[in-house]
Amino acid sequence: MDKYAFPCDPLANPAAVISGPTYRFTLLGETVLRYEWAEDGVFEDRASAFAINRNFTPPEFTVNDTEKHVEVVAHNFHITYDKRRFSRSGFTIGFPSKVTLWGADWHYGETAKDNLGGTARTLDEVDGRCDMGDGILSRSGFATLDDSDTMLFDGQGFIAPRKSGDRIDGYMFVYGHDYKGAMKAFYDISGRQPALPRWALGNWWSRYHPYSADEYIQLMDTFAKRRVPLSVAVVDMDWHQVKGDHIPHAGWTGYSWNKELFPDPSGFGKALHDRGLKITLNDHPHGGIHHHEDLYETMAKAIGHDTSKKAPILFNPTDPKFMDAFLSVLHRSIEKEACDFWWIDWQQGPISRIPGLDPLWLLNYFHFQDHVNQNGEGKGIIFSRYAGPGSHRYPVGFSGDSIRTWESLRFQPEFTATASNVGYGWWSHDIGGHMGGIRDDEMATRWVQYGVFSPIFRLHSSYSQWTSKEPWNFRAEHCYAMEHFMQFRHRMVPYLQTTNLLGGAEPLVRPLYWEYPARSEAYEKPNEYFFGPHLVVAPIVHPRNPATNLASANVWVPPGRHVDIFTGAIYDGDREILMYRSIETIPVLAPEGSIIPLEADLFPQNGCMNPTSLEVIIVVGKDGGFAILENPHDDADAEPSRENGDSIEYRKIKLDYKQSTGRLSVSESTKTWKFKFLSLMSIPPALKVHVSGVVTTCKIHVEDMPDTPGLVVEIPAQNPNHKVDVQITLGPEPQLSMLDRSARLKSWLLDFQIEFAVKDKILAAVEGNKSLASKIGGLMSLGLEADYTGPVVELLTGESR
Repeated sequence: MDKYAFPCDPLANPAAVISGPTYRFTLLGETVLRYEWAEDGVFEDRASAFAINRNFTPPEFTVNDTEKHVEVVAHNFHITYDKRRFSRSGFTIGFPSKVTLWGADWHYGETAKDNLGGTARTLDEVDGRCDMGDGILSRSGFATLDDSDTMLFDGQGFIAPRKSGDRIDGYMFVYGHDYKGAMKAFYDISGRQPALPRWALGNWWSRYHPYSADEYIQLMDTFAKRRVPLSVAVVDMDWHQVKGDHIPHAGWTGYSWNKELFPDPSGFGKALHDRGLKITLNDHPHGGIHHHEDLYETMAKAIGHDTSKKAPILFNPTDPKFMDAFLSVLHRSIEKEACDFWWIDWQQGPISRIPGLDPLWLLNYFHFQDHVNQNGEGKGIIFSRYAGPGSHRYPVGFSGDSIRTWESLRFQPEFTATASNVGYGWWSHDIGGHMGGIRDDEMATRWVQYGVFSPIFRLHSSYSQWTSKEPWNFRAEHCYAMEHFMQFRHRMVPYLQTTNLLGGAEPLVRPLYWEYPARSEAYEKPNEYFFGPHLVVAPIVHPRNPATNLASANVWVPPGRHVDIFTGAIYDGDREILMYRSIETIPVLAPEGSIIPLEADLFPQNGCMNPTSLEVIIVVGKDGGFAILENPHDDADAEPSRENGDSIEYRKIKLDYKQSTGRLSVSESTKTWKFKFLSLMSIPPALKVHVSGVVTTCKIHVEDMPDTPGLVVEIPAQNPNHKVDVQITLGPEPQLSMLDRSARLKSWLLDFQIEFAVKDKILAAVEGNKSLASKIGGLMSLGLEADYTGPVVELLTGESR
């Protein structure tokens, strides 16, 4: 089983350890304390499901050890312990951090009152909110993690339970309001998120439906004809035999292709691969391998199973011989036909033949290591449920069968962002909801828009003729919005992939309080979040007003001026504002200094390969930078390979913007470039473009339209075999342009389903050279509902200039 081992460093530095006959304290850097108690005095040094690294440089600390007590004083905490079994009165920690006026301390067994949450194993049948448990972050500035009952890694590629007896194994994180420092410590101990394959960042199609091969391929071709790109084809349970008198068990488990639906599995796989798609098959492994399966005899021979009485090969993940054959014999045979990775659909709970060994943990660990072994570092992926702290090492997460309601949609942005508090950054939801509910095109559209700005975008629906999520099954305005956003998802992959390749230091989606821990507003907007390094997203999760055709999101704009990348609307920072949007868009804000790379093609191809042409959105006003990262193996003309993670040299393209000179510099590359200076609505007289140091004539124009207005500079195509650098100089201190508020207001009013006289009154109240206070006062005096006045107030007060 050595092939399933992974790098780890679980043995702590002895200089960081304070121990006695039945207790042990280990200082894992400045931020984390490990505390252990063992009745027999035997402590655990193997890697656990959570903690795989414990060898850190010891911080400075002092110890006062007496006959009955031991005190440990370090920079961030002061331990007092009575040398008995840990108890509330006998083991306490005081904290010097100033997150409260009255100070803080902890007594063993307590949980921080204001823990900010973690995540849940599944959203199966959840309609609205669910318990997200505890994470590493708390407004009290500390949090504990109980690791006493988790499984262990034996260091030789397999797993082991904990020793029996009375034992305590816990971790105390102490960080004040340095949330990022706390999560860095978490990743240092538990390992970072691995990079995903680039194709995982595109659009996934999934549906619980007994597709035939021809039907599935035809559907993929329909998406292509409509120029809606996909990257992953999910085939749910019916790829295998699920019913029939010859099947001796319930049909969820199966490993023999349904030849009535898929007469040529290899041909089916080739057809999808030829279309630029990766394939994942659903696997419910609980039922084991029975005598009717095509691979029954092969599996039996591999593990020495007696087939004389057709006895089933029971699923036993605690047996190393079974697990190895399960992956390298059973699954490998199917993978050769039509499977690139597995959807592990384990729903049978945490119990196995050995106490403490959760089958879900075992499936996730072995499947992921097996996939890495087959494909190389940075190419490993599974699709499975969350199994507890440490699960972030085995992406992607399947959140389960959510209910198709507005309440479920309203919870998913918060649920996803909060999962970052246990390092879990790659949730994939059933976008649009899986089961129950009613037909609601608006809700489905808003769910797609949120999904495009979630970690993994995967459409899914239940086994029903009414619920499939093809965009063209919805009313025209909703179909347009869905298809447009799905196209934009693939255009965003350069931005997403760079975040992905940065080594998992931070999740793609993060709560606002990660950046602003001292601001109450950051805690009061759980559905608003950071998306990568430069975007703030506030999904719309409430229905629109049918009279205005607008829905709203209550947004806190972080400090600093921000611009909506879809509308060009400018907002002063450090304020709350209701933002109103039509069904075509949601608020996605970029602060001054942002640089956001996109694929230039408005209609990207399947598969998410490295694009040859890029469009870059720049928000002037402050200095900014971005380094686009690409794996050369993702080039369209790259030779298929299995690269070693240590030898990958990512291609880096640096973009740097200096506000004082208005200069954008792009390092050497072979790309074709289009640059959009968002909400810059005139061509600066001093504008110059240099390509490899030579002044170059370019296509320069201002796009003055409702969607992403700005100054556009398109660089002529260069020789694709030669690298060139680019410099665009706008002139000193360029500033964002004021929006034409009147034109936007008239556009909205034109669509309002209200009396014409009321429209005239609204326009009269806000036009002219009156003061802002006078305009708003006149608007409020009309006595209209907030849904009518709110959009106007947003236009008037978005920025103060």
